Amino acid sequence: MRTSSRVGILVAAGLVIGLGTAVAFDGSRSTAQVAPAVSVDLFPRGTGLLDANRFQGLPGARSLTPVEAFRSGAQALRAGDTKGGVSSLEYAAASGHPIAQWKLGRMYADGDGVKQDDVRAFEYFREVADAHADESPGTPRARFVANAFVALGNYYLDGIPNSTVRADPDRAREMFTYAASYFADPDAQFHLGRMYLDGHGGVKDARQAARWLQLAANKGQYQAQAMLGAMLFKGEAVPRQGARGLMWLTLARDAATPQEAWISDMHASAFKSASDEERASALAYIERWLRGGRRE
Repeated sequence: MRTSSRVGILVAAGLVIGLGTAVAFDGSRSTAQVAPAVSVDLFPRGTGLLDANRFQGLPGARSLTPVEAFRSGAQALRAGDTKGGVSSLEYAAASGHPIAQWKLGRMYADGDGVKQDDVRAFEYFREVADAHADESPGTPRARFVANAFVALGNYYLDGIPNSTVRADPDRAREMFTYAASYFADPDAQFHLGRMYLDGHGGVKDARQAARWLQLAANKGQYQAQAMLGAMLFKGEAVPRQGARGLMWLTLARDAATPQEAWISDMHASAFKSASDEERASALAYIERWLRGGRRE
């Protein structure tokens, strides 16, 4: 089955099944229940960055396996040799090493040791997602593949200026749905919940949004905790549960960065209007959460 078809089938199934989708697709299926994918092009090819032949003239290139090149690159980066590290990682990536591809994608996306370049980042993430969409969930490599899908979804949300990657909310939702469903990735579940809440890239469904946000919040995704907390505290599209909403908002506030004032503002507003009983109950819920009773 083509990978692109597999993603499409999964998204279509999610729309048909409806409100039960979030729970049913949260990594609960065995990989045997999903037809295996083959390596195909999900996305348009770019500049040929992943052509291993371009490294054949480099000294010692043929003597390194992709794994050895990746390890060499990682060691060079740790030692402060960015140029050497990037060169080794590029060779490993061109030879099909998915973690090297993912690492370079993150470096170019963030401008970490290299000039920030979203097009190059997109191509590396595309290669990971395109070749490893059928990675078994729960394996060490699966989290990198899931993160690549999330990165691609974020690029499709806004597009990349002066490139062939255009804003495509429908495609973004497909990327998030696949990572949220097959890999049970909490960041993907958060983004998918937000898209359902806003009706961005498809149907608007606040109850379905709450289900995806709940799954992500249970895994500690603090942005999902903040959005779910606000919904529960206000009773928006879900029955009002003031204490539980305040619990999620408090956990999110404690995990948020100083730049995420929207989270601290929502918490402050809810705490101010909460009753003494709700504050006390929220504290009890938080204590239970910290002790390990995380499914709230």
